[in-house]
This record gives sequence, structure tokens and C-alpha cells, in this order.
Amino acid sequence: MKKCLSASALLCLAAAGQAQAQTNVSIYGLIDANVSYNNAGDANGGKQFKVNSGGMNTSRFGFRGTEDLGNGLKAVFQLEGGVILDTGASDGDLFGRQANVGLQGDFGRIVGGRSYSTSYDFILPFDPMGYAPQYSWATSAGATGGRKDGLLTTASNLLKYQYDGQGYKLGATYAFGETAGNTSAGSKYVLGASAFDGPWAVVGTYEQNNAALAANGQYDQSKAFQLAGTYSVGEVKTFVGYRNYKKSLASGAAEQQSDMLWLGVSYGFAPNWNLTGAYYTQNIKNVAAGKDADPSLLSVRVKYAFSKRTDLYVAAGYAKAKNGQLTGVSRDDAGFANSQSSGTVGIQHRF
Repeated sequence: MKKCLSASALLCLAAAGQAQAQTNVSIYGLIDANVSYNNAGDANGGKQFKVNSGGMNTSRFGFRGTEDLGNGLKAVFQLEGGVILDTGASDGDLFGRQANVGLQGDFGRIVGGRSYSTSYDFILPFDPMGYAPQYSWATSAGATGGRKDGLLTTASNLLKYQYDGQGYKLGATYAFGETAGNTSAGSKYVLGASAFDGPWAVVGTYEQNNAALAANGQYDQSKAFQLAGTYSVGEVKTFVGYRNYKKSLASGAAEQQSDMLWLGVSYGFAPNWNLTGAYYTQNIKNVAAGKDADPSLLSVRVKYAFSKRTDLYVAAGYAKAKNGQLTGVSRDDAGFANSQSSGTVGIQHRF
């Protein structure tokens, strides 16, 4: 009896080991909290101190996994949701950041569901501040009339493809509009290509974002073309990025246009220490005289790595807009004045 039990146990352990070798599921996340100060925290210019969720990156948690299907083919999936760390609330839908499944092989990787767009995936490494919620405008910037004029970050109902080659990668996203009788309304597509060799890397993306149908049967349509590059010399890495944005309106009003430019440098000046500075500026076009904001943002951050997973950081930013328009250092929060200064001290942990 003992021998039988031992044999059964060994068979179970062997089967479990085989399953483990074929299937890999992991839990991951990023927790980022900081204490910040803004000199224009409300419409009356009141100073504000607060605990924020996400100073360098937005907080999130997720599940991802692969299953080996044989012959180099794998099934892949990912579920990811945002967390507002200072309150513990969910940042949007439970898995509003990513919820997708697909296949990966020699042909590349293709997933369906909800995910980041190819623009986000490809441009992210070229933002010196890493899409920091408080001190980066690479994704979008507050502008005249609340305009964002930014890149497509995430999309639902999509198919996304990426191929990683030797020294280059290619990507494409198509999101179905799912509008009966009109296959264009609500649809979105992105094309991207990147090349890299030693110290340099370049990227280009093009996207078209069609809004839902308006009452007149038309829809807003935005188009964005982006170019960016990096170059490294020793511990110094330089960044440059550009976006041309155009949006036609269903109402028939004049087309909205803008150009975004950002520059940055990152310097590892001592073991575990990094200094990053960035400048973002946006040229708003086709706006009535004296009404354009043309905002700009100057950001700086010092980061100390306690380990590969935990960083302490101190950051500051100054945003300014023209013609009395409102702006702020955050890409998400409302602006209350034509300029804003901010500082923050925070900690980030990745698991």
C-alpha cells in the first residue's frame, strides 16, 4: 500500500511538473505613491498638498500567462486593471487597461480584446519621463478649450499585432467600431515601426481615430503622425519626439491642428542614481486670435534605486500657457491657472 501511494504521488508530481513547464501564469503590478504640492490647486489659486497615486507611473495590477502549444506556438493572455492607490478605488473598469487573449510564434504576436495601442507601445520608450502622470505630456497635454490632441492610448474591440525582428519591430492595431450599417464610425487603426542598433533607436507611428456617429450621421476623426528617437553615450541618454495632430469635426467646424515637441536627457550620475529632465511644448493652430494656449512643461526628476524593484524619487514641474488659458503639470487633472508649479516625493515598487 505504501509503495502504491508513493508511486501515485510521484506520478502526480511528474504531471504537475510537466504542466508547470508548459503553462506559466504570473501576477504582477506596480505600486506608486507620492506626496505632492501644487501652487494652483483650485480656481482661486489655493495651494494644495495631497497624497497622489502615480508620480512616475500609474498604479496597476494584473495577470498574464502563456501556454506552450508545441512547434514554437504559444497561447497568451493578459488581464490588467488600474488602482487609485490613495483611496484604494479601481481606476476605471476592473480590467480596463488590458483584457486580451491571443497567439505568439515565429510569425509574431496577435491578441484580441482590449489593450494598449501600437502608438502607446512604440512611443513609450521614447518619452524621457516614461509617461509620468504628473510630469509628462507625451501622451497628451491640456490645451485650448480642454483639447488633448494626444495619441491613442488604449482601445477596446481590437486586434493587435507585433513582430520583433533583429534590430527592428513592426506593429499594427485595428479596433472595430461595431456600428451597425457603418463600419468606419468608432473604428481606430495604428501602424508603427521601430529600428535600433547599439546607441541609437528611432520610431514612427501613424494613427486614425474615428469617433461614434453624431446626430447628423457624421463623426469626428483625428489623425496623428509621430516620430521619435534616442541616442546614448555612456551614462547619458538623449530623447526627442514630435507629433502632428489633426482633427476634423462632425459639426463641420474648422479642423483642429497642433504640433507637439519634446526633448529630454537622462543621466546615471552615480551607482543607483539617475537624473532626468524633459521639456514639452505644443503649438495649437486654427484657434481664434488671442485664444490659443500653446502650453509648455518643464520637468525634472531625481531617482534612487534601492533595488531592481523599488525606487525613491523626487520630481518637480512647471507648466505655462499663453493668453490666460488654463494648464497644469498633470496630463489628467484639470488646470486652474495659466501656470502651475509642482513638486513631489514618492516611492514606487514593482512586483
